[in-house]
Amino acid sequence: MHQDKVRIIIRDGQKEGKRKEGVVVKVLERGMPEIVGTYQLNRDFGFVISDNPKFSKDIFIPRKEAAGIKNGDKVIAVITDYGSRNKNPEGKIKENLGNIRTPGTDILAIVKSFGIPSEFPEKVMKQAQRVPDHVLDADRDGRLDLRHLQTVTIDGEDAKDLDDAISLTKEGEIYHLGVHIADVSNYVQYNSALDKEALKRGTSVYLADRVVPMLPERLSNGICSLNQGEDRLALSCLMDINEKGKVVSHQIAETVINVDERMCYTDVKNILEDTDEEAKKRYEALIPMFFMMKELSGILRNSRHHRGSIDFDFPESKIILNAAGKAIDVKPYEANVATKIIEDFMLMANETVAQEYCTEEIPFVYRTHDNPDPEKVESLLTLLHNQGVKIQKAKEEITPKEIQQIIEGIEGLPNEAMISRLVLRSMKQAKYTTECSGHFGLAAKYYCHFTSPIRRYPDLQIHRIIKDNLRGRLMREGRTEHYREILDEVARQSSVCERRADEAERESDKLKKAEYMSYHLDEEFEGIISGVTGWGLYVELPNTVEGLVHVNTLRDDYYVFDQESYELCGEMTRKVYKLGDKVRVRVADADKMLKTVDFELVSDVWDTDEE
Repeated sequence: MHQDKVRIIIRDGQKEGKRKEGVVVKVLERGMPEIVGTYQLNRDFGFVISDNPKFSKDIFIPRKEAAGIKNGDKVIAVITDYGSRNKNPEGKIKENLGNIRTPGTDILAIVKSFGIPSEFPEKVMKQAQRVPDHVLDADRDGRLDLRHLQTVTIDGEDAKDLDDAISLTKEGEIYHLGVHIADVSNYVQYNSALDKEALKRGTSVYLADRVVPMLPERLSNGICSLNQGEDRLALSCLMDINEKGKVVSHQIAETVINVDERMCYTDVKNILEDTDEEAKKRYEALIPMFFMMKELSGILRNSRHHRGSIDFDFPESKIILNAAGKAIDVKPYEANVATKIIEDFMLMANETVAQEYCTEEIPFVYRTHDNPDPEKVESLLTLLHNQGVKIQKAKEEITPKEIQQIIEGIEGLPNEAMISRLVLRSMKQAKYTTECSGHFGLAAKYYCHFTSPIRRYPDLQIHRIIKDNLRGRLMREGRTEHYREILDEVARQSSVCERRADEAERESDKLKKAEYMSYHLDEEFEGIISGVTGWGLYVELPNTVEGLVHVNTLRDDYYVFDQESYELCGEMTRKVYKLGDKVRVRVADADKMLKTVDFELVSDVWDTDEE
């Protein structure tokens, strides 16, 4: 079965160029002891059909093991017998997640299938209840008081866990940028029940209809959130930046802050683009600071660009749900001037903190991104060459600057987003490590995650190290050795949880996109070919939904996949379908269970000028 740990014997008589073949002789450990799926009732027994297509067998459930379970319920089944070639696995129902038509059951099934903890244990909740809901006087001692600074948070409209605030002033040619991060570590003590649960979760998970938080809401939306008009404890990275975007000096300090305004991206964007008189009136006192932020953000972005930082500008999907949890709209969520300001300032703080701790050789958790695999780069370059993209690579290993030039070289082309994705796929995934080996994508020598301790465990962990360092505890109390012992596991666990969260988020988006398209069967849309494979064409619509045009539905010819150039070519007509081609498609099917959308081609490449 999928995920099983097995012992195999490799067969002899290897054919040239073929992969080795083997035979499984023993299952050493079962990988999926529990299955999330849909219960199907027969007369005297039932089956659970797995949501995970990789677990291909239905699980037989005796009647006595399914008391009270109704046809169509989403359930968790524990496998009691894995069966054989001719016999289905057998199991019993461990938990009923509710009817598939009940709002939220579909997403809950994804949460459970990834093993994401969704309920906080009682001990954790009790500990959270004991945390004060205001800053205690004793906690202010020895802290830098920055409440006089004009300070704002800038987040999405519906964000409730506000963990970063910004202040900015300018003297002569020097910008004084303050990035103030919620001091979560003041309330979540190492090895407490709260801390162990946070490490187990690793990160908050943002799904289509809910957030599964890393910390209980009382903390994440309360005392740890930098709420407007409230005194809050922070860990601040105070940077003096010159007009070239270089940090000329900095200080990391434990502080007390008070946020003047809780801003949202839309209002800041509208103020900077002069499209909202009401917002300009309301936030009149802050307008000079917003324009200064825009100015500094541009400087920092240019400086990063100059050194070769790669900027992938993909629209994310924004899925709109109604009160019943149904997807009623899907649209691209583009970055804007306000989101870029926050991104630029957070990146600067993350780099500044990482550089200080790396050069001081203090045990730390870094965010690293290795150089791409040379083989993957070679096949990418061949493909790009066949797409007519000009490429220059000076040395054996490709540099971030060269990748940046590829991305810029395709700007404005119809296949820009597709090629950017192929470039992205050729790269390695970023991860957490205790080695400061640099970040390829950002072309940064030093990088860490410092700015989101409410929703990411590595940030919370490094806050503790920073505070121990500021208070002189690292050497005095032997804390350095303690961190050397625990950090490898923290980095590993955080990377694993991040992957799990990313996959769950992708699955929840795919499910809701399939649901949305199921209300638009037989409708026609224009889209762009975003992927070409031996089994068909993937077409992406302007709203970010992607679906498959199966090769079997291309009935006008027999199409062959050319792997070198990523094209499907018709044998008789010589018609070619390639990345970036514009096509019109009809929605043939949308399967919420399988999370797939199927299209059929209506018409070929159309010319936008004729439209």
